[in-house]
Amino acid sequence: MAQNALGILVLLREVTDPRPPAQLSAEGAQIRDRGLRRIPNPADLAALEEALAQAAGFPGAEVTALAVGPPRVDDLLRGAVAMGAHRAIRIWDEHQALEGADASADAALLERCLEILRPDLWITGSRLLDRGDDPGPALACARAGLPHVDAAVGLRISDGAIRVTRRADRGARQELELPLPAGVFVEAGIRRPRYPDMDRVLAALEVEIEVWGLPDLGLPAAAVGEAAARLPRLGYRFPRPDPLRVPTPDPRWPAPQRTAALLSGGIQPRAGRIRFGTAAEVVDALLEIFTQEGLLPAGGPP
Repeated sequence: MAQNALGILVLLREVTDPRPPAQLSAEGAQIRDRGLRRIPNPADLAALEEALAQAAGFPGAEVTALAVGPPRVDDLLRGAVAMGAHRAIRIWDEHQALEGADASADAALLERCLEILRPDLWITGSRLLDRGDDPGPALACARAGLPHVDAAVGLRISDGAIRVTRRADRGARQELELPLPAGVFVEAGIRRPRYPDMDRVLAALEVEIEVWGLPDLGLPAAAVGEAAARLPRLGYRFPRPDPLRVPTPDPRWPAPQRTAALLSGGIQPRAGRIRFGTAAEVVDALLEIFTQEGLLPAGGPP
């Protein structure tokens, strides 16, 4: 941990409200912006609230809000300042070089931000509301050599380390201790974000948002965005339902059993399967299962 004061970096992300239906372009190459409603990621706001709560226990601590996106993201950062963040930084390139990035390209960008800002604690939400996941922050920690933990539901900082309570499988809880600096990705329910009063909101409108471009980061355009993506985006399509044939119950069965068979929709209960072995053996077993379930063609992945 830094000797002078605790520095906390909070990554804030903008997501698409999943409630209004999305529309695809005629070619299915992208999602239409018209009609979309963008909102702050709820887990990120909870992460900001947790960061502010932790900073309150350390005199001189500073909370920095970081976001990647076009000028409209300034509203998100001003909201963070109104909540109590001390500094707000937006990352963007006026030539749209950051567009089309995948998780690996996002990780390279975030790693560079970590190298410049050097926070004692990096905190953000564990998942995105519209996508359900975001491996970018974890990959950034791996690239930067920072220990990290996800699904956090409780934090406590003391003596240059952070003790994290995380959600495990089936409702279990795990207690982990990480040396600082570290990355922590929290659940949306860790804290309820505060509502800033009108005076703070108005004051945040006068705060200058720092805007960093690729020259400020020392990154070439080839190292970010679509140019650095390893997974090209081929297109979008709506999921097509695959209805199952509902078998006719045996008339000799009792009425409750026949009713249950009809309500099952033809879905048969199956036991889970566990595969042990090396990473290569597990991958081969998964590909075999995907092929058996019809998720991949018989010849393997394309």
